Amino acid sequence: MKRLPLAAALAAFFVLLLWSVSVRQAVLFLVGIGFGAALAGARFGFTTGWRRLVEQRDPRGVYGQLLLLALAASLAMPLLGRFGELQAALGPPSVSLLVGAFVFGLAMQVADGCGSGTLYKAGLGVPLNMAILPLFALGSFLGSVQVQDWLVLGQVQPVGLVQAWGAGPALAATLLALLAIAGAVRLWVGPDRPLFEKRWVWGAVALAVLATLNLVVAGQPWGIVYGFGLWAAKGAHALGLFDPAQNAFWSAAGNADRLAQSALLDVTSITNIGLLGGALWVSARKPGEAKQLRAAQWAVGLVAGFVMGYSSRLAFGCNVGAMFSGITTGSLHGWIWMPMAFMGTLLGLRLRRRIGFA
Repeated sequence: MKRLPLAAALAAFFVLLLWSVSVRQAVLFLVGIGFGAALAGARFGFTTGWRRLVEQRDPRGVYGQLLLLALAASLAMPLLGRFGELQAALGPPSVSLLVGAFVFGLAMQVADGCGSGTLYKAGLGVPLNMAILPLFALGSFLGSVQVQDWLVLGQVQPVGLVQAWGAGPALAATLLALLAIAGAVRLWVGPDRPLFEKRWVWGAVALAVLATLNLVVAGQPWGIVYGFGLWAAKGAHALGLFDPAQNAFWSAAGNADRLAQSALLDVTSITNIGLLGGALWVSARKPGEAKQLRAAQWAVGLVAGFVMGYSSRLAFGCNVGAMFSGITTGSLHGWIWMPMAFMGTLLGLRLRRRIGFA
C-alpha cells in the first residue's frame, strides 16, 4: 500500500475513535502506531536478539533489550510509586507460568517471532507471520479458557516489588539485576564483540518512551496477548461456539465486560491495531523479507504459532506483557518468565535447525 492512502486511512480511523469512542482510545491508537513503527523500523526483535546471542555470540540485540528494560523501568517505577491508580503487570508465580514461559520460548524460535514480533512482521507483510496471527489469537483464546485448570496445579499470590519495597529500592534492584545479566552476556561473548547497534539503541529509547505513555494513558502496562485472545473469544461467542458464563476466566467481571463491549474500547486491542498500522507504514517504504518455505516448514511454523498463543496465556503474557512489562513494573513473575523462556529458546533453536529454518 502507498503511504498517502495508508496515512489517510490511519487518520480517518483516529478521527473515528476521537469522535465516537474516546480521546483516550484515540491517543492509544497513536501510541500503538508508534510501537509498530519503532519495532518494524528498528527490526527490534526479542526472538532474533536471543537467537543471535546463542548461535553467533552477537550480544547487540540482547544489549538493546537490556537497555530497553532499564530505561522503561526507570520511567515506570517512579510513576507507579507516586500514582496508586496505575497498575503493574502482576502475574502469579505458578506451574502455569513455568510451563507456559518455557513452551513459549521454544515456539517463538520456530515461529520466528514473539507476540509483538508476529504482529509487526504481519504488518510488514511477511507471509508466515500473517498466517500465524489468527492461529496465535485462537491459541491465546483456548489458553484463557483453560488457564484456571492450570492454576490449580499450584500458584502463589503475585509479588509486586514496588508495592513491597517502594519505587526506589525496587528500581535499584531491577537495574542491578539487569547489570548482572549484561555482565554475564559480556563474559559469554568475549571482550572483542561490539555491544550496541544504532538501530537497537534508538528502538529501545523509542519503545521505552512509548511504553511509559501507554502506562500513563491506559493506566496499565503495554500488553499484546490479551487483545488476541479477546478477538478470538468475541468471534467464538458470536458464532455460538462459546458460552463465557460457563468459563471462570471470561465470566470474571473485567473480562466479561470487555467481551460484551466493542473491541475498540479495549486498550490492548487498540494498541495492537495501531501497531499493525505503524508496521504497515514502515512496510510501505521497506517491505518485509519474504522467505521461501517448504510445505513442512509452513506446517510446523503454523503449529508453533498456535502453541505460542496458548502458552503465552498460561504464562500471563509474551515477551512484552510478561517479560518487558512485568520486569519494568516490578513483578516477580517477569523475572521468572525470562529464564524459563530462554531455556525454551535453547531447545527451540535445536528444533529450528532440524526443521531447516535459516
